[in-house]
Amino acid sequence: MPPVPIRFNVRTDFRKELQARVNAYLDGCGRPVRAPFAMYRKSFILLVWMAASYTGLVFFSTVWWEALAFSVSLALSVAGIGFNIPHDAGHGSYSRSAVINRVMAFFFDLMGASSYVWHHKHNVLHHGFTNIPGVDDDINVGVFGRLAPQQKHYAFHRAQHYYLWVLYGMTTLKWQWVDDYMNVATGRIGQAEIERPKGFELALFILGKLAWGSLFLAIPLVLHPVLTVLIWYLVTNLVLGVVIAVVFQMAHTVEEADFVPPPPGAPVERVANEWAAHQVATTVDFARGNRLWTWYLGGLNYQIEHHLFPSVSHIHYPDIAPIVQEVCGKHGLEYNFHPTLRAAIASHFRWLREMSRPPAIIPA
Repeated sequence: MPPVPIRFNVRTDFRKELQARVNAYLDGCGRPVRAPFAMYRKSFILLVWMAASYTGLVFFSTVWWEALAFSVSLALSVAGIGFNIPHDAGHGSYSRSAVINRVMAFFFDLMGASSYVWHHKHNVLHHGFTNIPGVDDDINVGVFGRLAPQQKHYAFHRAQHYYLWVLYGMTTLKWQWVDDYMNVATGRIGQAEIERPKGFELALFILGKLAWGSLFLAIPLVLHPVLTVLIWYLVTNLVLGVVIAVVFQMAHTVEEADFVPPPPGAPVERVANEWAAHQVATTVDFARGNRLWTWYLGGLNYQIEHHLFPSVSHIHYPDIAPIVQEVCGKHGLEYNFHPTLRAAIASHFRWLREMSRPPAIIPA
């Protein structure tokens, strides 16, 4: 948990009305809140895509351009799986069965990222304390970049709106080789404490690392020279890292999103907004209405709806979004979204450029 307890303001009429309106939609839409058939069908397509890409890269590539095509395809398929299967399962929205959700969440481990660590980092800290520096580790890239106004500025950040796009490619490599082990060994994610995995969860952690290593390193090394395996392992992860990082950054580190100052050291820090209003203020949708992006991203382009209703299947988000926007307008809350993916990327670039400048010094 955060080093300083954080409490949100009391529930308001906004949250009560929003919950009632969305519940009414879910009760009358004729589709399950969690959509196993729709998710099983999508999962099958994504897993076939990944299997074909992996097979082509490892067993059938004979020239560099074939390997490059299969490598990029593998990265995109793995990202699609991450956006849809373990992400939804981790939130309990993949299936009505807790067992199936836990099994499907294990796909994070097969990607090299511990589903146990992901739960604490993403579900607890990011969703619970969105855009609160020092607690939300998703907006923390260490000294390499400044994503929030409250973070320390270094001189080399002047060029971060250019070089961070390259460093985003290191995202999954950092998960696979550094973060998971450090988080488990220290029992910490950033400044927040987490419980170390024990028993069954520790066994799953170890099994996941072994399965990932076997799939993406050991098997290819049996068939190809070490240098060849390393090259395409790096290419695949660089593409995968950029895709994953950019998708999540576009929802929170953009010009329209709010950032809440870190706790000042009081015994309990109370955030001015209540929780639901805080989620709306710190989150931005993008490319709403684009069915292809919605399908591939698992509804993450409807990020406001996802943060407000993470346990609801993302197939409902396009229908929930107008309800959320209407209720926000009624209660005077600004509902932000970018009309296209390109607009969201441009806003993230401009925000990185803004954060690259030294903070203004206020005269005493």
